Amino acid sequence: MRPKSTKLLDDILDAATFILQVAHGKSLDDYRSDRLLRQGIERNFEIIGEAVNRLMRVDPDTATRIEHASVIVAFRNVLAHGYDLVEVERIWQTIVDDVPILQRQVEALLRDGGAV
Repeated sequence: MRPKSTKLLDDILDAATFILQVAHGKSLDDYRSDRLLRQGIERNFEIIGEAVNRLMRVDPDTATRIEHASVIVAFRNVLAHGYDLVEVERIWQTIVDDVPILQRQVEALLRDGGAV
């Protein structure tokens, strides 16, 4: 794994952990009605997407070990540039279904140094 990769993976893990922590015990209705919660989560999704995008450029071998890396980047782009197209239900489903998987994948990469 390249030196910059560890920093990017740390950023992804930190943002994913934040999302799961602030969403814990919350519902879709809570997410929908709490602007601060939505914006905090969406900002951290943007961080994840940007870090994955950079990882794909600097260390493609490690990036390929992150499931759906290109989808993560595309999701970030919609949040950042097509915010009016964002469906809160889709974001909530991503929090529930996908963020825990991403968190585990990144933890494993950091644990084993990204060895393929």
